[in-house]
Amino acid sequence: MSCCLHEFCRVQELKAVREFLFQNQMPSPSEDKNPTENELTWDTSDWESSWENPDDKEDSAPAAGDTLEGESAPLSAPWLQDCVVSMSPCSDLLVVAREHKAAFLSAKWRTADGGREEMTLSLSWSGTLSVEEGESVSSVICVPLASQKRSSTGQPDWTCIVAGFSSGYVRFYTESGVLLLSQLLNEDPVLRLKCRTYELPRHPGVTEQHEELSILYPAAMVTIDGFSLFQSLRACRNQVARAAAAGSDAIQPPPLAYKKWGLQDMDAIVDHSSVGIMTLCVFDQMKNASILGGFHASVKGSPPAMSQYITVGGGPYTGFFYAIEGSSQPLLSHVALAVASKLTSALFSAASGWLGWKNKSEEEPAQKQKPKVEAATPLPVRFGLPDSRRHGESICLSPCNTLAGVTDDFGRVTLLDVGRGIAIRMWKGYRDAQLGWIQVSEGRGERELSPSAPLPRRHAQFLVIYAPRRGILEVWGTQQGPRVGAFTVGKHCRLLYAGYRLMGVNSVTSQGWQLHTQQVCLLDPATGVLRTITVPFHLALSDKKSERAKDMHLLKRLTTILRSREVEPDILESESKSVLLDIKHPAIKKQALESLLSNKNAPVSCLANITRALYDSLKEQDPETVDEALLQLCSSQLKLLQLYTDLQQLYFTGPSSTNTQPGESPVGMEEELARVAPILQRYGQLTSRPCVSFAQDSPDTPLPVRSFLAQMECEDGLVKVVRGADSDWNQLGSFLFWGCLTGASPLQRVCETLQDTGISPQQLLSLLLSVWLSREKEVLRKPEAVRNLHTLLTTLSSMKGAVEDSWDPQSVSPWWQQVRTACVQSPSAAGAVLVAVVAHRAAKASITSLADIKFQSDWEAVSLELEHWAVCVRQLEDVLALQTLLYMPTPHGTPGGALPQCSVKTLLEGGRGGIADSVAKWVFRQDLAPGRLREMLQRRAAREGEGEEKTERTEGEEKDKSTENADSARTELLVSVCQRFPDSLSPDLLFAHCCWEYVVQWNKDPEEGRYLCWAVEHLKLVSSPHIQLGIAAMMWSTFIVKRFSAAAFLMEKVGKAPKDRLCRRDVGMSDGAMTSFLGSCVQLLQILMEVEGWPFSFMNSKADSAVEEVSPPKLCVEEVWGGAEGPASIAELALEQRGVHYPLVQHHCLLASLLHAAMTFSMRLKPLGLFDSKGKNAFFRELNSIQLMPSGDMDPGLVSLRQEFLLRVLTGWVKATDEAPASGPCPALGPMADWWPSLCLELGSLLQVNPDILRRHLVCELYNQGLDLRAEEVMLEVEDQDVLGSQLLVLTGQRLCYSLLHSQTQTQPAMELLARLPPTLCTWLKAMDPSELRCPSVPLAQSSRLVSRLVEILPENHGQYSLALHLLEAVEALTNED
Repeated sequence: MSCCLHEFCRVQELKAVREFLFQNQMPSPSEDKNPTENELTWDTSDWESSWENPDDKEDSAPAAGDTLEGESAPLSAPWLQDCVVSMSPCSDLLVVAREHKAAFLSAKWRTADGGREEMTLSLSWSGTLSVEEGESVSSVICVPLASQKRSSTGQPDWTCIVAGFSSGYVRFYTESGVLLLSQLLNEDPVLRLKCRTYELPRHPGVTEQHEELSILYPAAMVTIDGFSLFQSLRACRNQVARAAAAGSDAIQPPPLAYKKWGLQDMDAIVDHSSVGIMTLCVFDQMKNASILGGFHASVKGSPPAMSQYITVGGGPYTGFFYAIEGSSQPLLSHVALAVASKLTSALFSAASGWLGWKNKSEEEPAQKQKPKVEAATPLPVRFGLPDSRRHGESICLSPCNTLAGVTDDFGRVTLLDVGRGIAIRMWKGYRDAQLGWIQVSEGRGERELSPSAPLPRRHAQFLVIYAPRRGILEVWGTQQGPRVGAFTVGKHCRLLYAGYRLMGVNSVTSQGWQLHTQQVCLLDPATGVLRTITVPFHLALSDKKSERAKDMHLLKRLTTILRSREVEPDILESESKSVLLDIKHPAIKKQALESLLSNKNAPVSCLANITRALYDSLKEQDPETVDEALLQLCSSQLKLLQLYTDLQQLYFTGPSSTNTQPGESPVGMEEELARVAPILQRYGQLTSRPCVSFAQDSPDTPLPVRSFLAQMECEDGLVKVVRGADSDWNQLGSFLFWGCLTGASPLQRVCETLQDTGISPQQLLSLLLSVWLSREKEVLRKPEAVRNLHTLLTTLSSMKGAVEDSWDPQSVSPWWQQVRTACVQSPSAAGAVLVAVVAHRAAKASITSLADIKFQSDWEAVSLELEHWAVCVRQLEDVLALQTLLYMPTPHGTPGGALPQCSVKTLLEGGRGGIADSVAKWVFRQDLAPGRLREMLQRRAAREGEGEEKTERTEGEEKDKSTENADSARTELLVSVCQRFPDSLSPDLLFAHCCWEYVVQWNKDPEEGRYLCWAVEHLKLVSSPHIQLGIAAMMWSTFIVKRFSAAAFLMEKVGKAPKDRLCRRDVGMSDGAMTSFLGSCVQLLQILMEVEGWPFSFMNSKADSAVEEVSPPKLCVEEVWGGAEGPASIAELALEQRGVHYPLVQHHCLLASLLHAAMTFSMRLKPLGLFDSKGKNAFFRELNSIQLMPSGDMDPGLVSLRQEFLLRVLTGWVKATDEAPASGPCPALGPMADWWPSLCLELGSLLQVNPDILRRHLVCELYNQGLDLRAEEVMLEVEDQDVLGSQLLVLTGQRLCYSLLHSQTQTQPAMELLARLPPTLCTWLKAMDPSELRCPSVPLAQSSRLVSRLVEILPENHGQYSLALHLLEAVEALTNED
């Protein structure tokens, strides 16, 4: 245990910070590196003498530091030395400032590559801090403010950034760069900002120090009371937040009390430290009185309290100032008037010149006139350390306020005793050094456990010195301690030491807080790494007198030996034995022994010899001085090591003669094994697929000694097994019993050895079952393992404490219950079945023998125990069949990931629908179409109709076919599982769960519209209308209505079928998937209408109110699975659903049909605009709610819009039909489906649109497209033949006009016929526009047939009847000419 420098944070975006602070400047060149420079001599005994001439070696640096910086040349230049850097003591904020710019970096947590959480500092704000022109930032500190909430545990509420400027201003900012306060305290530049926070007094006599912020100017110092500052900052932050919320930018800062002292009698001051309030002892009071006042000086009875300040600079090199607190009398009577005049002029008034939180344009007028600056109260130096040539550079106060480190321009570091005002130590060779302190508390140990009054915990101070010129970081013990640590670091790092903690803490609020603060941090700008130093307390102890320090050194030496992998066992044994015997402290000796026993490289013989040697040495000592815990540890570990050795030797001795002879199997076990053999064989084939595994994870890997010892405990001579991780537990079980199961070890001798150790039979049984169930694949390949398992179970059952001798038919044995519990919880189905069969027969034999002894009769013993076994075996066989089905590979190959696992426990906890849910997930993975699944279940029904004997007889034949056809094997497995679960896997339940599984998968991936379509198809196959109704309602409310409403609102917004981008943004799917989704919505709503009332669709319909005509189904489960407890199944939830309101469902179905048509034919439509206000308000409500629906005649304008849309749908369908291939059936979905016309007619009747108008339009569109045969079929349904005749007469004229006037292949007979036509007909034909025809070139025979139909449907008194006759003559003449 030595000093260590470890990384705790990493600064991100450091390059961006540098580019921001050094804009328009070239990066400063890195320092020249000389490869021949002298390196540090770590082995020198006279450390300080080697640095007598620091000028020659101050630029030297170790090669390791050069390598580190050479890796990142652009960032390794000493740019950070030109910046002002400060870090919060809570390590959650870092500020880097230069000139008028600053960057704030805040802490964030991220997941590293290895999955480990690590903290980083990322750029959170960057900008300009200066307000006045030409000013720059000269000093910055980050002050975390404590939370005032009662639930706080010591974390800061927020952090205030205090910045001092060259103009004399001091400004306070939030973490986001918002200015809170701005104060001009002095017109000189701010040299240094320092803070002191509250610390609990370590001893009763120590004066309680108050919080304070001190600001140093070249000839003055301002101190602000911490409590007043804390309250002012909180008030300003609250005002800023309220002003920002109200849209204002002006705040009223509260007043702030401060003191201002004019430091006199020093030529130059560059740094300071505020030590705090101190009180002189009586002797020092009298000494000062005699020196200053002479013989006649008078002394007051109570010494005054004074604030002590220390400054460094020049003339003198270090100065000590004392300011008397309050109105207490001075020390000497003759200086009373002088001191009183100082106190009366000391400023406790409110600060003037506060600037509001305003923007820059509003601040400029206020800055032209600087606020009034109060005069300082003179404070002369009391005494100092005069050194005319030496100039101090910095001072760093220790956490206990008793020591201080000072650096100077001579490259020296001086340690000051603050109380006595003297230098007590000096280091040389540290030019440009940076200082910090580490305070370490003594661990809770013997000092607090002493029988007398507990001694207070000791604290040690360590001085941290960073020498950038040599790139070394050192830790020194104080006051005269040695160097306890040295680290090679970069040359351009910054040592960050705050010297304070949270502000706003007092003796009451800090109770129970855990303040997590870093004392010293080292920032490396080359890599952005923040490191902290950890120093053990024992390094502060004298290495000559502390046995504990020596023992810790020996422990460290032992740890080094154990970490080495190339040490020979003999050397390891001798070295470890020597170290263990040399350690004196019992606790450290115990720690060393535990480290040795937990080493993975030490052989068992080496461990046994070392432990025995230590045990012998302890026995030779005086019994009163020997630590009993250490002696007991040695004794127990020796026994465990001996047990490990004995078991290891038994494993290599081979099986005994009794093992090689096959034992007699219990009655009935062979028959049961033969019964489950086929399904076991199929299970083994499916689980024997190759997989990737690591060698160290192999179960055949020998058990390390440390793993064995970690899981074993020895108390009072008895060994107890301690269960750890499952992998370690299985490895221990393999070490004990795998050799017995495979026949490689003498079974009886192993059991006797384990019984002699005192391990309970229950723990041995648990280990045996764990290894059997975890190595299931290997067990299935070893037939002899079942017989050995039976022998082991019988042997363990006969041990003392396993099975009770008294037998009660109505009781359950805890021993066999443990076996059943392990089988029920295990996902290894085949292994659990084999264990259950073997244990069932062993238990039956045991119970039978006990019954024979007790009753002396030939009756068969019947007990509750055997009933439990019968149920357990049946459950496990069912799970084995189900697990075999789930292991079936998918048709497209097995995807990556673990195979689905199930056990009796998971099925029971999954509720009544757990089994159907597992099979539904299997159906989804197998990608079984709903029709294919129905065929498989119909085959099941056919097999159930056959006799039981025939089923068993054909089982072997079907099994042979399964090897040839994978689909047949899949069918057979599903049928067999359904036969085992006739109630849980009834067709309705299975279809219901498949429907829900597919809609869940669709919700995960809406692009797969096929999933939702198949979910609806599965729902159609459910025969129970009650289940259909409930599942459809749950699907609608859970998954559908949200996307459906989004699609409707999107189409209403854009006024047409939206593009792919908009569909993905608003609905979460592509335009093609959205079309399929709307079609599935229509089908789902039609299912709801079918079960509630007569549907309006083209689908096959059921009777009205099918739910009312059929009673709800009764959901049952198999008898052995009646104890299932868990969430309700989908069918149970469906039966609990309330009925839906038919008109509301029809209303939604109408909207879904309109949306589907608009998306299918890419039409313009504002769907909600086709409904009135009542219709719009009824949309997207709960389907079981009663809404105010549209009634009566609709507005003619809405009816006109509806009619126009339906006409365009019919036109789009006619166009799509003409583009369809001539051969092949019409598709069931899409724009070419043949059900669109009937759907439009049904929609028209619901939308109050005249269906005859739609039929006439359809007839005209079909003739326009040249589909005369289809048009003639629809024409028969038209009611108003007169209007249709007029419309078709125009179309016929367009056709004849195209043939006579616009055809490029006009014939001579056609021209002659045109000349012979009546003038009226000729003029009418010339007025026709054949460009309106989509198919103008129609055979004359079709046109002749059309004209004939016109003459038939037009009455003779019709105004255009004669025109039709002339057309008929013209067409016939043209036909004859052709």
